[in-house]
Amino acid sequence: MIAIGVPAEGQDEPRIGLTPETVKKLIKAGAKVTVRAGAGLRSHFSDQEYKDAGAEIAKTDADAVSGADVVFTVRRPPLALVKSMKNGAALIGMLDPFADAEGLDALAKTGVSLFAMELMPRITRAQSMDVLSSQSNLAGYKAVVDAAAAFERALPMMMTAAGTVPAARAFVMGVGVAGLQAIATARRLGAIVTATDVRPAVKEQVASLGAKFIAVEDEEFKQAETAGGYAKEMSDDYKKKQAALVAEHVKNQDIVITTALIPGRPAPKLISKAMIESMRPGSVIVDLAAERGGNTELTKPGAIAAHNGVRIFGPLNLPGQVPVNASSLYARNLQAFIEPFIDKETKALAINWEDEVAKGTAIARDGAVVNQMVAERLAGKPPNTAPQAATARNGDDKAPAKPAAVKRQPKGGKT
Repeated sequence: MIAIGVPAEGQDEPRIGLTPETVKKLIKAGAKVTVRAGAGLRSHFSDQEYKDAGAEIAKTDADAVSGADVVFTVRRPPLALVKSMKNGAALIGMLDPFADAEGLDALAKTGVSLFAMELMPRITRAQSMDVLSSQSNLAGYKAVVDAAAAFERALPMMMTAAGTVPAARAFVMGVGVAGLQAIATARRLGAIVTATDVRPAVKEQVASLGAKFIAVEDEEFKQAETAGGYAKEMSDDYKKKQAALVAEHVKNQDIVITTALIPGRPAPKLISKAMIESMRPGSVIVDLAAERGGNTELTKPGAIAAHNGVRIFGPLNLPGQVPVNASSLYARNLQAFIEPFIDKETKALAINWEDEVAKGTAIARDGAVVNQMVAERLAGKPPNTAPQAATARNGDDKAPAKPAAVKRQPKGGKT
C-alpha cells in the first residue's frame, strides 16, 4: 500500500497539498494518508475533517513524512525535512526548480526523487495536473478583485437621476490563463476591458470574452507564434512600435493587470516609469510578476509602491489569498498526477519513468539531477534562448490549448 505524507507549509504559505476531498479519493485508490496536525487550518480544513476522510494525523512534520512513499507539498520544503524522508521516496510539489541552485542540489543529493509540478508537459492528458493553470486562474481573478477594491471608484457604468457614473477602463497585459480570468472578472464587474499579447491566436479569445485586443497587427505579428503555440522573438522595430502603442493606451486606463511571468527568468518590463507618470491619479496597477522582479519599473515585490498618485501592487502569492479554492484545485492536480503511478493490484507506488508526465516533471532521482534544463542552471549555464511567450499566463509561457473552452468563460468561470 502506498503511503502519502503531507507536512505543514511555511508561515508564508496558507495552501496545503491535500484536502479532505482528495484524501478520501486517494484512500479509495489504495493509499494510506498521513497529515501533519493543523496543516490544513490556514486553508480552513480541520484535523477532524481529515480524520473523517480517513487520514491519520501526525504530531510533527517528520512523523508525517518519515514513512511515506510520496510527500505532497505546495512549496519546496526545508532540507532537514527532506532528509527525514525515506531514500527513494518521491517529493511532489511546486519546487521552484530554477531558484536557489545550491539548495536544490542539496535536496537532490538526499536520494529523494524530486518532481516539480511547474514543469508539467503541455499535453492533453496532463491538463488535469497543470498546477500553473489552476493557480494562475485564481490569481487573475484575485488581481481584479483587489484592484477594484483599491480603485475607490465604481467599475460599471451607472445611470442615476444625479448623473452618469462612467465605466472604469481595465487593461490586461498578457492573455494566458491569469490574463483570461482577469478579463472575464473585470467584464463581470462592468469595466471596459482591453488586452494585449504578442501571440495573434489569443485575439479571438479576447474578443470571445467581450474585450478589445490591442496590438500592432503587422505582418511580423501575424507570424509571431510557433506551431507549438509559443511566441517567437520579435524584432527591435516591432518592440518599439508595440511599446509606443501600449504607452499611448495606458494613459487612459484606470486599472492595469500585468501577467508576464516566465519561469526561471526575470519578468519582462512592460510598463516604464514614464508610462506610470502618464496615468491619472487614483489609477491602480496589479503586477502578477512581482515575484520575478515585476513587469513595471516601479514594482516593489510584496509591497505597494505609490508614484504620482498611481499605486502599483506587487503581490507575491495571490492564489494563497483564496486558500480554500487554491488548495482544492492544487490537491486535485496532485491526485491526478499520482493516481496513474499507483499499481492497481498491489496498491504500491509504481512510477513509470518513461511516461511523458514523469519524465517532464522529474528533476532528481537516485541522488542526481536528471532534468537537463535544471542541470544546466546548476552548472551556471545561461538560460535556454528558445522562443518564449513574452506576455503569457502567470507562471507559464503558453496559451490555453482549447480556445473553444474560453468562449464559455463568462458563464462557467474556468479558463
